[in-house]
Amino acid sequence: MGYHCAGFEVEGVDIEPQPHYPFKFYQSDALEFPLEGYDAYHASPPCQKFTSCVNPLGRAMHLDLITPTRQSLTLIRKPFVIENVPGSPLENYIEIDGTMVGLNTIKNRWFELHGFEILLLPTKWNARGKVKAGEFAGIMRHGKNSGELTKREHLATAYKIDWGMNRHELREAIPPAYTEYIGKYLMEAIKG
Repeated sequence: MGYHCAGFEVEGVDIEPQPHYPFKFYQSDALEFPLEGYDAYHASPPCQKFTSCVNPLGRAMHLDLITPTRQSLTLIRKPFVIENVPGSPLENYIEIDGTMVGLNTIKNRWFELHGFEILLLPTKWNARGKVKAGEFAGIMRHGKNSGELTKREHLATAYKIDWGMNRHELREAIPPAYTEYIGKYLMEAIKG
């Protein structure tokens, strides 16, 4: 959605069905999908290999898909972005959290940039009072109670995602403000 807000016509590819994806979607292995004909690319390989949210034994069971993704996109010779969690093997990356793009959440993500640069990043806000990804203090487990939001509603509000994603999809989502910020620089590079 962020790239769409930055002016791009967006199409998505994922090996898993994405019934709530708001744009044209192809269910396919992204590493085998024909990539020719696009102006720019964004990839978000699975993060389970690198995230601190999975124990070391669990991480060992997952593949590093960042390296083959980078190799595939480099062959195209067009600008691209690879997104993943802090600690992943990204190169030439910038780090964005929600406070930098006007959100009341901290969800740190790294973005590897190819074919363009972002030299100045917005300042991070003081984290006091912000909601960290995965933290739901004061939120009831079973639906609304006393005007409080469900976990799904809380994430949707924090990430400013107003289309019908379920809680699992929201936990995996990149808040659109992140990619809108990057997309503006990417669009300038393509036009330039």
